[in-house]
Amino acid sequence: MGSDSDWSIMKKALVILREFAVDYEVYVASAHRTTERALQLAREAHQKNFEVIIAGAGAAAHLPGVLAAVTPLPVIGIPINATALQGVDALYAMVQMPSGVPVATVAIDGAKNAALLAIRILSIKDNVLRQKLIEYKEQLAVEVTKKDEKIQKLVREIE
Repeated sequence: MGSDSDWSIMKKALVILREFAVDYEVYVASAHRTTERALQLAREAHQKNFEVIIAGAGAAAHLPGVLAAVTPLPVIGIPINATALQGVDALYAMVQMPSGVPVATVAIDGAKNAALLAIRILSIKDNVLRQKLIEYKEQLAVEVTKKDEKIQKLVREIE
């Protein structure tokens, strides 16, 4: 993450990664204030057998793009709502990357989806993880069905 102020959003990704038993490491590295450290982390990630990088940043939000520029790994960017523009500035910074330097970008403050996207990427070659994803999606469907049943009951009560 680009700043410790991003923690309240970024921890939502960690909850999902932990739920799926996916190992992770967490760092604060600024594209502007600790540029060399950010570059080093990105350059060494694949050597440490990382398979995907999740990077959250607000405002100018250069961190995901800087990481993507120097790593062969997929980078998932999380635009953080950190300014008066409510994260739109960060979103634009991530989705408007130059050709050849892709950053997969989720919604503003979308840390949960960033983790789920990372898990989908990892599940390409991990059948156990893929099965956990299938079960997770089935549980989401069960929850929606329960909510629908509750609403249907409320509708019948007013008829």
